[in-house]
Amino acid sequence: MKTTSLLVPLLGAAYASAHGFLRTVTIGSKQYTGNIPSGDTNPSIIRQISSPDPNKGASNPALTCGPNAKAASQVATVNPGDAVSFSWKGEDLSNWPHNTGPMLTYMASCGETSCDKFDASNAKWFKIQEDGKKSGDDSTWVQADLMTGGSAHAQIPATLAPGNYLLRHEIIALHLATSLGGAEFYPACAQIQVNGTQTGGPQADELVSLPGAYSDNDPGIFDPDVFNPGSNYVFPGPPIAKFVTADSSSGSAATPTPTGTGSTSTPTGTGATSPATSTTASGKTCKIKKRSVDDATNLVVRPRHFSRIMRRLAQNLR
Repeated sequence: MKTTSLLVPLLGAAYASAHGFLRTVTIGSKQYTGNIPSGDTNPSIIRQISSPDPNKGASNPALTCGPNAKAASQVATVNPGDAVSFSWKGEDLSNWPHNTGPMLTYMASCGETSCDKFDASNAKWFKIQEDGKKSGDDSTWVQADLMTGGSAHAQIPATLAPGNYLLRHEIIALHLATSLGGAEFYPACAQIQVNGTQTGGPQADELVSLPGAYSDNDPGIFDPDVFNPGSNYVFPGPPIAKFVTADSSSGSAATPTPTGTGSTSTPTGTGATSPATSTTASGKTCKIKKRSVDDATNLVVRPRHFSRIMRRLAQNLR
């Protein structure tokens, strides 16, 4: 009986630490701290939630900004292209407890209303970022970095029109998603105002409601193969807005330092980077070997085939 009495508190502690919330958001060089769920309410840009518990069901009203999320008292002024970091913590402020599932970032215009007075249930969201599995690793999710104290990363789109916006980050924990309805949703919202004179924005068909954008049957939410290495993952919700991917492809903004590489395509997480290749006159491709440095002599060592190419060039010039 004494053993049982000791075990119950331990199980309770383990259960509590398996929940969590967004603790800080860093935008550019400034960090903003959120309030503990149902704790004291201090000035913040992060909307305070009532509970760190997981939210179940794709139609749950908590999917907007978290359970009973209250408008925060502050609004952060940010610049287009600013890097954003999200630090998630367990209920007891330990490291985030989960490592399986995607992380997604959305934004929504508050219109002419300052976002500290905006009703988020009326928001129309567009996606700006998504992270799945790590590049070159078919079994490890970017989310796993949060378990060791890392942060999630996104970026304010470089060409986003100035105005009032909610910034929504979401973790979908899939460790129970092998059963229908098992996915756990952890959304959080921050209030920002974007500076500048840009004109970019989402198209009407890229805007969604949350809840409303997901279904419990979506393959990225109900995923019987989630623990099978090599299985494809399909992100839920809309694709990343086209103006955001155009920004990325044009190199118009600096890329934030990521904890892992996110996917912009719908079907899977990211793949490994291909080796460099060149095309010969015959149309065949070959791998280009990189130079290396001999540790003993500190001299550059060129690829073996380099001298053969030079000899052939010399012979052709004779």
